[in-house]
Amino acid sequence: MRDNPVWRESVEIFFTEGHGFAVYFYLLIIIAPMEFLALYIPSLDAQRWSGSASLFKVTAVTVLLLIVYFALRVGNQEFAAWRFKSLRHWVRERGQSAVTISRAQTCFLVTHVALSLVLCGPFLVWAGAIARTPPANIAAIFLLLPFYAVTYGVWGLASLALWERRLENRQVFIRSLFTCLVILSALFYLPLNPVAFVLAFLSRQELPPLALFGMQWPGTLTHLIFHIVLGTSGYLLYRWALTREPLF
Repeated sequence: MRDNPVWRESVEIFFTEGHGFAVYFYLLIIIAPMEFLALYIPSLDAQRWSGSASLFKVTAVTVLLLIVYFALRVGNQEFAAWRFKSLRHWVRERGQSAVTISRAQTCFLVTHVALSLVLCGPFLVWAGAIARTPPANIAAIFLLLPFYAVTYGVWGLASLALWERRLENRQVFIRSLFTCLVILSALFYLPLNPVAFVLAFLSRQELPPLALFGMQWPGTLTHLIFHIVLGTSGYLLYRWALTREPLF
């Protein structure tokens, strides 16, 4: 991967030049006070105190939304967008194939997600310890977070490849996509909603099955299959958009 110029460009812009540090600063500056408020504000009323019991749930949901949101924006190259060379440049002038470009951009997205999880990890572990969350549940959240981030993040890559020279279109698309998926899943079948799934999992609530084609599909299985299909569709759209880019 070190020999991949697209990968080197992303690393240089994000870390060497420091344009990506804002992403991780935003993560920390939002999570830290949120965790403090979630723990201490309910304790002002002793009869309604529930801070420690719900702390891990609140932290997990907040980290989920932030990691997915920033994965979409990083995949969409919204930070220091003016510093990235265009896909046309990589394909036509540098002779890079769609496979090389997709490998570099996908690996950088995964690297960003992993680094975000490392930064948020101490907050999750601390919240889990305060709330006395079983270690198995904490471990499951650490697996679900990168799963969601990559699943939605590839749609940021697809948006980049489809509307590279139209930043406003890309920004509207990824925000509308995520918002619509969250709202529609909450309206029609709640177990598809990532936030609802995480809360139900941590609360040990059984998800209602999905009645489809005369069969009852387990809620957990339906949720996972939906997101696997969603992520795969986004990645296939991204790869297709890369192969059609030289036509523009």
